[in-house]
Amino acid sequence: MADYQTITLDRRGSVAVITINRPDKLNALNSQVHIEGVDALDELRTDDAIRVVVITGAGEKAFIAGADISEFAEHTAITQRNSFQERTLFNTIDTFPKPVIAMINGFCLGGGNELALACDMRIGSETARFSQPEINLGIICGGGGTQRLTRLIGEGRAMEMCLSGDMIDAPTAHKFGLLNHVFPADQLEAETLRIAAKIAEKAPIALQLTKEAVKFASKSNLDEGLRREVDLFALCFSTEDKAEGVAAFLEKRKPVFKGK
Repeated sequence: MADYQTITLDRRGSVAVITINRPDKLNALNSQVHIEGVDALDELRTDDAIRVVVITGAGEKAFIAGADISEFAEHTAITQRNSFQERTLFNTIDTFPKPVIAMINGFCLGGGNELALACDMRIGSETARFSQPEINLGIICGGGGTQRLTRLIGEGRAMEMCLSGDMIDAPTAHKFGLLNHVFPADQLEAETLRIAAKIAEKAPIALQLTKEAVKFASKSNLDEGLRREVDLFALCFSTEDKAEGVAAFLEKRKPVFKGK
């Protein structure tokens, strides 16, 4: 297991919790966070005991308050472009085969919101706040904000968030579809882990193929998506978990999925 400096990795049964651990910087994303976050996900990718990953931020003030702006001063156009063409944490989360849930406490701004957008679900506390404030620095989103946010909440709402840089609260984010659930701050962790554990009980291969199918929907037309769905649906019929799921249903018992 790697010795991480900017994150922590905690295994809780079949759920792993990655915590961005820079509370003094409101968990701002720097290059080391990206590197260590990618390494942690690579570690979890091949750990068959882990079926769901939760990502959160240390402390009560912030999930992630954006990118570490101090690094921007050192970057030229070319070095910044090159750094975002490498394996960023955003894209690693997006393409990670297992479900990833963002557990959002406090500020979720800029790159923090983009990281949450790369996750498969977002669960927030009532104190969570969201924005894409890059416009205030004379730049635009660079971690998927203009793309993933638009696909998630629609062009009009995404356009306003990206053009204004204004902050929205948790109820508004939930209404927009940015958040799946909102809970009181003192219940956020328990409720998020409850949802993660419920998902982790499902067949691991079916979880992976479901994620692949849903992600494909935003990148294809309906005909292509339906063809991909049928292919992935049929692929499930080659698994031991499909046989176990059907048998358990017919025998009126709880299935025991093994990821095979």
